[in-house]
Amino acid sequence: MKILIVIPAFNEEKSILPVLEDLKKNLQGYDYIVVNDGSSDRTAEICKENEVPLIDLPVNLGLSGAFSTGMKYAKKHGYDGVIQFDADGQHLSEFIPKMVSEMSKGSNIVIGSRFVENKKPMSLRMLGSFLISFVIKLTTGKKIQDPTSGMRLFDKKIIEEFATSLNVTPEPDTVSYLIKRGVKVSEIQVEMEDRIAGESYLNFTRSIKYMIRMAVSIIILQPFRNKEQL
Repeated sequence: MKILIVIPAFNEEKSILPVLEDLKKNLQGYDYIVVNDGSSDRTAEICKENEVPLIDLPVNLGLSGAFSTGMKYAKKHGYDGVIQFDADGQHLSEFIPKMVSEMSKGSNIVIGSRFVENKKPMSLRMLGSFLISFVIKLTTGKKIQDPTSGMRLFDKKIIEEFATSLNVTPEPDTVSYLIKRGVKVSEIQVEMEDRIAGESYLNFTRSIKYMIRMAVSIIILQPFRNKEQL
């Protein structure tokens, strides 16, 4: 499979180079591209100085816009699969080949999950994950252990959908939506690190709002979306 690693990056000047060095060191045969999402720091300059493949967006589009841009690039250049990979150092490249191997068994989407073999901790931080897992199971019959994981592999069919549709985003409600349309989703166990630098945009309050928004989308909005089988 011809695989592209898409790395959306917004103000990740302190972490982007270690992430890229890890990919170069541990993976051969995989292409990668950074989508600089209108960063106000030196993220783009660092990529250019190190001759890193780069799509440099002039304004901030958010994760959905940046990742969709990467999917359009992947479609244009004939890739068979796309890895969604964080620029903050949380995702580990060593698990990518295992995800590709899992996809070869017939999955359209493979999620790098923290909770296939490890038990999900009972905490306020994980409460939203439990809620989203529950509503996905309720509405699709499919149990997703780690619905908020941002480490995912998408096959060519899903690349086409992201590149041509405005109705899909790299969020749990889209995963649920695609399951309803016949997409096969699987999970493999991965490990994740703390981010290298900075703080996540999703503080506690924003996390709660995000989880509620995802749950409402899955339960209330999705029945009105296109149900054509992929």
